[in-house]
Amino acid sequence: MNKYFKEIIMIILGSFLYAIAINSFIIPGSLAEGGVTGITIVLYYLFEFSPSIVNLSINSVLLLIGYKFLDRKTIFYTLFFILSSSIFLALTETWVVHTENVIIYCIFGGVLMGAGIGVIVRAGGTTAGSVIIAKICNTSFRWNISYTTLFVDLIVVIGSIYVIGLEKMLLTIIALFIATKVMDYVIEGSNTKKSITIISDKHEEIAKQIAFKINRGITIIKGKGYYSNQDKEVLYVIIRKQELTNLRKITEKIDDQAFIIVHDVKDVLSKNFI
Repeated sequence: MNKYFKEIIMIILGSFLYAIAINSFIIPGSLAEGGVTGITIVLYYLFEFSPSIVNLSINSVLLLIGYKFLDRKTIFYTLFFILSSSIFLALTETWVVHTENVIIYCIFGGVLMGAGIGVIVRAGGTTAGSVIIAKICNTSFRWNISYTTLFVDLIVVIGSIYVIGLEKMLLTIIALFIATKVMDYVIEGSNTKKSITIISDKHEEIAKQIAFKINRGITIIKGKGYYSNQDKEVLYVIIRKQELTNLRKITEKIDDQAFIIVHDVKDVLSKNFI
């Protein structure tokens, strides 16, 4: 129960940040957005339709059409986002930031939008809109979800040029780029993991020091040198980014000829990795 309560709070927080991004920065800066959010904003510019009502209406229809493509938990969390974001869009309608510098609107709109969506996705929900369309296309036509989402978003953004002009459209793309980076940071966290492969004749001593000083589990992989045709013991370990310098010092102190390969790791799914 505590887990679901925490996730609901996260969706509420994400919806609030999402609404602030639109009402305080995106709309005052005459910028656009991708997907349903972009359509909502363009309709506001053209006809002054309430963003909260349009957001609720379009996303509700899409959720009804695509409900069979989502699991129950995602449906519930997505519906909760639709309702809470619409409420916050109505409550924050007058929370406008006044500035003559459109770059401020671009940067902070992107940051808050990315943070809001990132928190929602991390809680297990979606922002509906183009995500649902992408899931439908994936099931029906085997289209890639990420590329389909991007394609739908870009159609809306590029189409907005007829309403907001070329300059604001280009600034919108910058805001989307910022939002994507912030969203990735929120979802993946600040502690980027690294996978390390170490090839050394002194692998046993290196493994003991890493286990003792960094306190990380190590896997020994059996290998063989192609040219030497000799058996090799290869060390494989997952560490946090800030532990890399210490691991490198430990390894080079024992064997300055050791071969160290470093790879970025998106995530580690294990209760034992703390």
